[in-house]
Amino acid sequence: MNYGRLNAGLIEELQALLKIPVKYDEESLDRYSRDETAELRAVKPEVVTFPVSTQEVSEIMKFANRHLIPVTPRGAGTGLSGGAVPSCRGIVMSFEKMNRILEFDEANMMITVEPGVITGEIQKLADRHNLVYGGDPCSSESSSIGGNVAENAGGNKVMKYGPTGYHVYGLEVVLPSGEVTFFGGKRLKDVSGLDFVHLMVGSEGTLGIVTKITLRLLPKPKYSVALLVPYPDIDTAIAAVPGLMSGSGVVPTSLEFMDGSSIRATCSFLNIEFPYADAGAHLIIEVEGNSKDSIFDDYVKLGEAAIEAGGLEAFVADNRNTRDKLWKARKSIAEALAAISPVHSMEDVSVPMANIPKLIKRSEEIAKKRGLEMIAFGHA
Repeated sequence: MNYGRLNAGLIEELQALLKIPVKYDEESLDRYSRDETAELRAVKPEVVTFPVSTQEVSEIMKFANRHLIPVTPRGAGTGLSGGAVPSCRGIVMSFEKMNRILEFDEANMMITVEPGVITGEIQKLADRHNLVYGGDPCSSESSSIGGNVAENAGGNKVMKYGPTGYHVYGLEVVLPSGEVTFFGGKRLKDVSGLDFVHLMVGSEGTLGIVTKITLRLLPKPKYSVALLVPYPDIDTAIAAVPGLMSGSGVVPTSLEFMDGSSIRATCSFLNIEFPYADAGAHLIIEVEGNSKDSIFDDYVKLGEAAIEAGGLEAFVADNRNTRDKLWKARKSIAEALAAISPVHSMEDVSVPMANIPKLIKRSEEIAKKRGLEMIAFGHA
């Protein structure tokens, strides 16, 4: 398709539609041409806009449709798969100014927000009301909920709560024509038409631009326990993963793996100590529940299954302070690696659980052949 180009006159026309000045200086265009995906820079946009309302988003899309200008919606730019990177020039539409929590409906356990709200703010608000938002990407303190929806982000608790889309019940969407429409709502069950909500989730703004999001919240479990299980090597740790649930009969809330290099990097970066820091790999296994007895049974079963599969020991983190330290270490790995080696490539890949050992083994073979160091960590 032959897209239109923006000239000074069109930029002036676009600016007249918006409250916040557009940006088209080189520094801004460079910044908004990339996300956290290593070495991925498609093209620079011609202009960056900062809408503050659904109406402004609609006006931008009508303008773009009229002049055949491509539009790339952008959340916080923390993604690792290029979702916020423009493939054509045109307009980058940043949602950082649409960052309001619009409604907290405790009675229906629903929250409605704008796409620029940081995911961690939703989690904190839910927590204060003894509720939980199940979406928990490692970037929750910096990623926006709009980006999570666009990518159908997973996260640390995907084992129990599923990816972002499991929690999305309603969307306000601006279509490419500029028309504003609504899908879903606060109903837990709705079979009155096609499931457009989950067609939009994960579509990266290609079908429409999300401007309001209604999320379901859940009752907060009373108790949470994390296990840290060191393994002699990453092969043993990864091979243990598929059998942990079948062997214990327990579905954990979280199941994360980290190889020895990633653990040592984050320990150095945070200046902390870690049990068995010289081990070849670690698993973090977390369980939640409303009964101390049931959660005790669950983590004992998981710990026994983990050790039977080659774990050296099972350390129990049964208080919030210790759990927070474990998760801080896990969530800081990417930042730690960037500090150690500014030149690196990080790939966010997904395979069936049983194929993770094959993925790690083949990646190690490629790294060795190329004379590179491979570091592995992620959601198991």
